[in-house]
Amino acid sequence: MELMAEQRGDVLVISTFHDRIDAAGAIQFKDRMRELTQTITKRVILDMSRVNFLDSSGLGAVVAAMKALGPDRKLELSGLTPTVQKVFRLTRMDSVFTIHESLPDEMRHAG
Repeated sequence: MELMAEQRGDVLVISTFHDRIDAAGAIQFKDRMRELTQTITKRVILDMSRVNFLDSSGLGAVVAAMKALGPDRKLELSGLTPTVQKVFRLTRMDSVFTIHESLPDEMRHAG
């Protein structure tokens, strides 16, 4: 599972480069998220703008990544595609996560 992390101020932004987070990649996703979040930052934003498909295993992997951060750290999501957004809404996970329409302005590259 190809994920890339970049420290932007006091926020760790993780981007996924796969269009699916499903049963086939859920374990790899969780393992890679665990590796990338070793850096201690209060906020972690997962940019999911390239993810077009998320099944229950993928949703479980995202929730597991949030829980792995512990109670003092926060996993936020950004750029959910309509299909993925629907999964979060139907499972009411949209009330658990802070979801940004896109990366907050201060998190985007300056050029």
